[in-house]
Amino acid sequence: MTILVTGGAGYIGSHTVLYLKEKGESVVVLDNLITGHRQSVLNDVPFYMGSLHDQELLHYIFQNHNIEAVIHFAGNSLVGESVKDPLSYYENNLGGTLSLLKVMNKNQVKKLVFSSTAAVYGDPKCVPIQEEDPTIPTNPYGETKLAIERMLHWGEQAYDIKSISLRYFNAAGADPEGHIGEQHHPETHLIPIVLQAASGERDKVNVFGDDYPTPDGTCIRDYIHVMDLADAHYCALKKIRNEKKSGTYNLGNEKGYSVKEVIETCQEVTGREIRVEASPKRAGDPAVLVASSQKARKELKWKPKYSNLKDIITHAWNYHSKKEVHHKNMHYVK
Repeated sequence: MTILVTGGAGYIGSHTVLYLKEKGESVVVLDNLITGHRQSVLNDVPFYMGSLHDQELLHYIFQNHNIEAVIHFAGNSLVGESVKDPLSYYENNLGGTLSLLKVMNKNQVKKLVFSSTAAVYGDPKCVPIQEEDPTIPTNPYGETKLAIERMLHWGEQAYDIKSISLRYFNAAGADPEGHIGEQHHPETHLIPIVLQAASGERDKVNVFGDDYPTPDGTCIRDYIHVMDLADAHYCALKKIRNEKKSGTYNLGNEKGYSVKEVIETCQEVTGREIRVEASPKRAGDPAVLVASSQKARKELKWKPKYSNLKDIITHAWNYHSKKEVHHKNMHYVK
Protein backbone atom coordinates (compact mmCIF):
# COMPACT_ATOMS: atom_id res chain seq x y z
CA MET A 1 0.00 0.00 0.00
CA THR A 2 1.16 3.52 -0.84
CA ILE A 3 0.83 6.98 0.74
CA LEU A 4 0.00 9.88 -1.59
CA VAL A 5 1.65 13.11 -0.40
CA THR A 6 0.13 16.17 -2.04
CA GLY A 7 2.43 19.18 -2.00
CA GLY A 8 5.27 16.73 -1.37
CA ALA A 9 7.87 18.96 -3.05
CA GLY A 10 7.21 21.81 -0.63
CA TYR A 11 9.07 22.58 2.58
CA ILE A 12 7.19 20.45 5.11
CA GLY A 13 5.94 17.98 2.49
CA SER A 14 9.42 17.06 1.23
CA HIS A 15 10.70 16.50 4.76
CA THR A 16 7.69 14.29 5.48
CA VAL A 17 8.35 12.26 2.31
CA LEU A 18 11.96 11.78 3.46
CA TYR A 19 10.78 10.68 6.90
CA LEU A 20 8.16 8.27 5.52
CA LYS A 21 10.77 6.62 3.31
CA GLU A 22 13.07 6.25 6.33
CA LYS A 23 10.18 4.44 8.06
CA GLY A 24 9.86 2.02 5.15
CA GLU A 25 6.67 3.46 3.67
CA SER A 26 5.86 3.43 -0.05
CA VAL A 27 5.25 7.03 -1.17
CA VAL A 28 4.09 8.86 -4.29
CA VAL A 29 4.14 12.68 -4.64
CA LEU A 30 1.84 15.12 -6.44
CA ASP A 31 2.97 18.76 -6.66
CA ASN A 32 2.40 21.56 -9.16
CA LEU A 33 5.88 23.03 -8.42
CA ILE A 34 4.53 26.57 -8.15
CA THR A 35 6.21 26.87 -4.76
CA GLY A 36 7.74 23.39 -4.43
CA HIS A 37 11.08 22.15 -5.76
CA ARG A 38 11.49 18.94 -7.72
CA GLN A 39 15.00 18.32 -6.39
CA SER A 40 13.65 18.23 -2.83
CA VAL A 41 11.94 14.91 -3.59
CA LEU A 42 13.99 11.71 -3.45
CA ASN A 43 14.79 10.30 -6.88
CA ASP A 44 13.25 6.90 -6.09
CA VAL A 45 9.86 8.42 -5.19
CA PRO A 46 7.30 8.45 -8.06
CA PHE A 47 6.54 12.09 -8.83
CA TYR A 48 3.63 13.66 -10.69
CA MET A 49 3.62 17.33 -11.62
CA GLY A 50 0.03 18.48 -11.63
CA SER A 51 -2.91 20.07 -9.87
CA LEU A 52 -5.47 18.74 -7.41
CA HIS A 53 -8.09 20.14 -9.77
CA ASP A 54 -7.02 17.60 -12.41
CA GLN A 55 -9.30 14.74 -11.37
CA GLU A 56 -8.24 12.61 -14.32
CA LEU A 57 -4.64 12.71 -13.06
CA LEU A 58 -5.78 12.01 -9.50
CA HIS A 59 -7.77 8.97 -10.65
CA TYR A 60 -4.71 7.70 -12.52
CA ILE A 61 -2.53 8.01 -9.42
CA PHE A 62 -5.08 6.29 -7.18
CA GLN A 63 -5.68 3.46 -9.61
CA ASN A 64 -2.03 2.81 -10.49
CA HIS A 65 -0.33 3.12 -7.09
CA ASN A 66 -2.63 1.23 -4.71
CA ILE A 67 -3.15 4.32 -2.54
CA GLU A 68 -4.03 3.56 1.07
CA ALA A 69 -4.02 7.09 2.54
CA VAL A 70 -3.32 10.72 1.68
CA ILE A 71 -1.17 13.24 3.55
CA HIS A 72 -2.40 16.56 2.24
CA PHE A 73 -0.04 19.58 2.21
CA ALA A 74 -0.92 21.12 -1.16
CA GLY A 75 -2.25 24.66 -0.99
CA ASN A 76 -1.38 28.33 -0.71
CA SER A 77 -0.08 29.48 2.67
CA LEU A 78 0.87 33.17 2.74
CA VAL A 79 -1.29 35.29 5.04
CA GLY A 80 -0.61 38.61 3.32
CA GLU A 81 -1.19 37.19 -0.14
CA SER A 82 -4.48 35.66 1.03
CA VAL A 83 -5.72 39.09 2.11
CA LYS A 84 -4.82 40.60 -1.27
CA ASP A 85 -6.26 37.75 -3.34
CA PRO A 86 -8.75 35.79 -1.20
CA LEU A 87 -10.59 34.17 -4.11
CA SER A 88 -7.45 32.38 -5.28
CA TYR A 89 -7.07 30.93 -1.77
CA TYR A 90 -10.62 29.64 -1.77
CA GLU A 91 -10.14 28.23 -5.26
CA ASN A 92 -6.80 26.54 -4.55
CA ASN A 93 -7.13 25.48 -0.91
CA LEU A 94 -10.82 24.71 -0.61
CA GLY A 95 -11.48 23.80 -4.25
CA GLY A 96 -8.37 21.63 -4.48
CA THR A 97 -9.29 19.70 -1.35
CA LEU A 98 -12.86 19.27 -2.58
CA SER A 99 -11.53 17.73 -5.80
CA LEU A 100 -9.19 15.45 -3.83
CA LEU A 101 -11.97 14.23 -1.52
CA LYS A 102 -14.23 13.42 -4.47
CA VAL A 103 -11.56 11.23 -6.03
CA MET A 104 -10.68 9.63 -2.68
CA ASN A 105 -14.32 8.70 -2.18
CA LYS A 106 -14.69 7.26 -5.69
CA ASN A 107 -11.58 5.13 -5.12
CA GLN A 108 -12.63 4.04 -1.62
CA VAL A 109 -9.62 5.66 0.08
CA LYS A 110 -10.77 6.52 3.59
CA LYS A 111 -7.70 7.90 5.40
CA LEU A 112 -6.44 11.51 5.27
CA VAL A 113 -3.93 13.52 7.33
CA PHE A 114 -4.45 17.25 6.74
CA SER A 115 -1.90 20.02 7.11
CA SER A 116 -3.90 22.71 8.91
CA THR A 117 -2.59 25.75 10.77
CA ALA A 118 -2.67 27.74 13.99
CA ALA A 119 -4.09 30.58 11.86
CA VAL A 120 -7.54 29.02 12.41
CA TYR A 121 -7.48 30.51 15.94
CA GLY A 122 -6.95 34.11 14.88
CA ASP A 123 -5.92 36.36 17.77
CA PRO A 124 -6.08 33.98 20.76
CA LYS A 125 -7.60 35.06 24.06
CA CYS A 126 -5.60 32.50 26.04
CA VAL A 127 -2.05 31.15 25.80
CA PRO A 128 -1.08 28.35 25.44
CA ILE A 129 -3.73 27.70 22.82
CA GLN A 130 -5.92 24.59 23.27
CA GLU A 131 -7.73 22.72 20.50
CA GLU A 132 -11.08 23.61 22.05
CA ASP A 133 -10.38 27.37 22.00
CA PRO A 134 -12.47 29.58 19.68
CA THR A 135 -11.56 29.45 15.99
CA ILE A 136 -11.95 32.98 14.64
CA PRO A 137 -9.49 33.39 11.74
CA THR A 138 -8.33 36.92 10.91
CA ASN A 139 -7.34 36.24 7.29
CA PRO A 140 -8.55 34.21 4.28
CA TYR A 141 -5.69 31.70 4.65
CA GLY A 142 -6.90 30.70 8.10
CA GLU A 143 -10.52 30.79 6.94
CA THR A 144 -9.86 28.34 4.09
CA LYS A 145 -8.01 25.92 6.38
CA LEU A 146 -10.85 26.03 8.90
CA ALA A 147 -13.41 25.51 6.11
CA ILE A 148 -11.46 22.43 5.00
CA GLU A 149 -11.53 21.08 8.56
CA ARG A 150 -15.32 21.48 8.57
CA MET A 151 -15.56 19.85 5.14
CA LEU A 152 -13.56 16.89 6.47
CA HIS A 153 -15.96 16.61 9.41
CA TRP A 154 -18.99 16.35 7.15
CA GLY A 155 -17.07 14.11 4.73
CA GLU A 156 -16.63 11.63 7.54
CA GLN A 157 -20.35 11.70 8.37
CA ALA A 158 -21.35 11.04 4.76
CA TYR A 159 -18.50 8.98 3.30
CA ASP A 160 -16.69 7.58 6.36
CA ILE A 161 -13.42 9.27 5.38
CA LYS A 162 -11.37 9.40 8.58
CA SER A 163 -9.13 12.43 8.91
CA ILE A 164 -6.70 14.02 11.34
CA SER A 165 -6.10 17.77 11.09
CA LEU A 166 -2.78 19.02 12.43
CA ARG A 167 -2.74 22.68 13.44
CA TYR A 168 0.86 23.72 13.66
CA PHE A 169 2.71 26.82 14.52
CA ASN A 170 6.03 28.10 13.11
CA ALA A 171 7.76 25.35 11.13
CA ALA A 172 11.54 25.80 11.12
CA GLY A 173 14.83 23.97 10.72
CA ALA A 174 15.94 21.44 8.13
CA ASP A 175 16.85 17.81 7.65
CA PRO A 176 19.69 17.27 10.18
CA GLU A 177 21.81 15.71 7.42
CA GLY A 178 21.42 18.87 5.35
CA HIS A 179 20.00 17.18 2.24
CA ILE A 180 16.89 19.37 2.07
CA GLY A 181 15.68 22.49 3.84
CA GLU A 182 13.65 25.66 3.57
CA GLN A 183 13.77 27.54 0.25
CA HIS A 184 10.85 29.88 -0.32
CA HIS A 185 10.97 32.54 -3.04
CA PRO A 186 10.49 35.15 -1.68
CA GLU A 187 11.28 34.10 1.87
CA THR A 188 8.72 35.14 4.50
CA HIS A 189 9.73 33.09 7.57
CA LEU A 190 11.83 34.70 10.29
CA ILE A 191 14.64 32.17 10.81
CA PRO A 192 15.68 31.82 7.13
CA ILE A 193 15.39 35.61 6.73
CA VAL A 194 17.80 36.12 9.63
CA LEU A 195 20.15 33.49 8.20
CA GLN A 196 20.05 35.25 4.84
CA ALA A 197 21.21 38.40 6.65
CA ALA A 198 23.98 36.39 8.31
CA SER A 199 25.18 35.09 4.93
CA GLY A 200 25.02 38.50 3.24
CA GLU A 201 22.04 37.72 1.00
CA ARG A 202 20.19 40.63 2.60
CA ASP A 203 21.64 43.63 4.38
CA LYS A 204 19.40 43.66 7.47
CA VAL A 205 16.52 42.13 9.38
CA ASN A 206 13.41 44.21 10.00
CA VAL A 207 11.90 43.76 13.46
CA PHE A 208 8.22 44.66 13.23
CA GLY A 209 7.41 46.20 16.60
CA ASP A 210 9.51 46.35 19.76
CA ASP A 211 6.92 47.47 22.31
CA TYR A 212 4.74 44.37 22.62
CA PRO A 213 3.78 43.28 26.16
CA THR A 214 6.55 40.65 26.20
CA PRO A 215 9.82 40.51 28.19
CA ASP A 216 11.91 42.12 25.43
CA GLY A 217 9.12 43.91 23.53
CA THR A 218 9.15 41.67 20.44
CA CYS A 219 6.65 39.03 19.33
CA ILE A 220 6.92 35.53 20.77
CA ARG A 221 6.28 32.48 18.60
CA ASP A 222 6.34 28.71 19.03
CA TYR A 223 8.95 27.24 16.65
CA ILE A 224 8.75 23.56 15.77
CA HIS A 225 11.37 21.57 13.89
CA VAL A 226 10.25 20.43 10.46
CA MET A 227 11.34 16.84 11.15
CA ASP A 228 9.24 16.83 14.32
CA LEU A 229 6.32 17.90 12.13
CA ALA A 230 7.11 15.04 9.74
CA ASP A 231 7.09 12.64 12.69
CA ALA A 232 3.72 14.01 13.82
CA HIS A 233 2.20 13.32 10.40
CA TYR A 234 3.48 9.76 10.61
CA CYS A 235 2.04 9.38 14.13
CA ALA A 236 -1.31 10.67 12.84
CA LEU A 237 -1.22 8.20 9.96
CA LYS A 238 -0.56 5.33 12.37
CA LYS A 239 -3.45 6.44 14.60
CA ILE A 240 -5.91 6.41 11.68
CA ARG A 241 -4.61 3.01 10.61
CA ASN A 242 -4.87 1.49 14.07
CA GLU A 243 -7.93 3.19 15.55
CA LYS A 244 -9.83 4.49 12.51
CA LYS A 245 -10.66 7.68 14.41
CA SER A 246 -10.64 11.31 13.30
CA GLY A 247 -9.26 14.18 15.36
CA THR A 248 -7.68 17.62 15.53
CA TYR A 249 -4.34 18.34 17.18
CA ASN A 250 -2.06 21.29 17.87
CA LEU A 251 1.63 20.81 17.17
CA GLY A 252 4.21 22.97 18.91
CA ASN A 253 7.01 22.92 21.44
CA GLU A 254 4.90 24.63 24.11
CA LYS A 255 7.72 27.17 24.51
CA GLY A 256 7.89 30.51 22.78
CA TYR A 257 10.90 32.47 21.61
CA SER A 258 10.93 36.19 20.86
CA VAL A 259 12.15 37.76 17.62
CA LYS A 260 15.18 39.14 19.48
CA GLU A 261 15.97 35.70 20.93
CA VAL A 262 15.86 34.19 17.43
CA ILE A 263 18.25 36.85 16.10
CA GLU A 264 20.63 36.43 19.05
CA THR A 265 20.64 32.64 18.62
CA CYS A 266 21.30 32.99 14.88
CA GLN A 267 24.28 35.21 15.68
CA GLU A 268 25.55 32.62 18.15
CA VAL A 269 25.16 29.72 15.69
CA THR A 270 26.64 31.52 12.66
CA GLY A 271 29.28 33.55 14.50
CA ARG A 272 28.26 36.55 12.41
CA GLU A 273 26.91 39.97 13.26
CA ILE A 274 23.35 40.58 12.02
CA ARG A 275 22.14 44.11 11.35
CA VAL A 276 18.69 44.84 12.76
CA GLU A 277 16.31 47.67 11.92
CA ALA A 278 13.20 48.55 13.91
CA SER A 279 10.02 48.80 11.83
CA PRO A 280 6.37 49.56 12.67
CA LYS A 281 4.12 46.79 13.90
CA ARG A 282 2.23 44.80 11.30
CA ALA A 283 -1.54 44.73 11.55
CA GLY A 284 -2.86 41.47 12.98
CA ASP A 285 0.37 40.28 14.60
CA PRO A 286 -0.52 38.91 18.07
CA ALA A 287 2.06 39.44 20.80
CA VAL A 288 2.30 35.76 21.77
CA LEU A 289 1.39 32.55 19.92
CA VAL A 290 2.27 29.36 21.78
CA ALA A 291 0.60 25.96 21.44
CA SER A 292 -0.52 23.43 23.95
CA SER A 293 0.46 20.08 22.42
CA GLN A 294 -0.60 17.91 25.33
CA LYS A 295 -3.38 16.26 23.34
CA ALA A 296 -1.01 15.28 20.50
CA ARG A 297 1.57 13.99 22.96
CA LYS A 298 -1.02 11.87 24.73
CA GLU A 299 -3.18 10.58 21.87
CA LEU A 300 -0.69 10.49 18.97
CA LYS A 301 2.20 9.38 21.21
CA TRP A 302 4.18 12.23 19.66
CA LYS A 303 7.18 13.86 21.28
CA PRO A 304 9.32 16.57 19.62
CA LYS A 305 12.94 15.51 19.29
CA TYR A 306 14.43 18.90 18.45
CA SER A 307 12.74 21.34 20.85
CA ASN A 308 15.82 23.50 21.49
CA LEU A 309 15.92 26.70 19.41
CA LYS A 310 19.69 26.40 18.93
CA ASP A 311 19.29 22.91 17.41
CA ILE A 312 16.56 24.16 15.06
CA ILE A 313 18.71 27.08 13.88
CA THR A 314 21.87 24.95 13.64
CA HIS A 315 20.15 22.52 11.27
CA ALA A 316 18.74 25.40 9.22
CA TRP A 317 22.19 27.02 9.01
CA ASN A 318 23.85 23.73 8.03
CA TYR A 319 21.47 23.43 5.09
CA HIS A 320 21.73 27.12 4.22
CA SER A 321 25.54 26.96 4.23
CA LYS A 322 25.60 23.79 2.14
CA LYS A 323 23.16 25.31 -0.34
CA GLU A 324 25.34 28.39 -0.70
CA VAL A 325 28.48 26.34 -1.33
CA HIS A 326 27.01 23.82 -3.77
CA HIS A 327 24.35 25.88 -5.54
CA LYS A 328 25.82 29.36 -5.65
CA ASN A 329 25.38 29.65 -9.38
CA MET A 330 22.27 27.49 -9.76
CA HIS A 331 18.63 28.49 -10.09
CA TYR A 332 16.07 26.28 -8.36
CA VAL A 333 13.54 24.51 -10.52
CA LYS A 334 10.18 26.22 -10.09
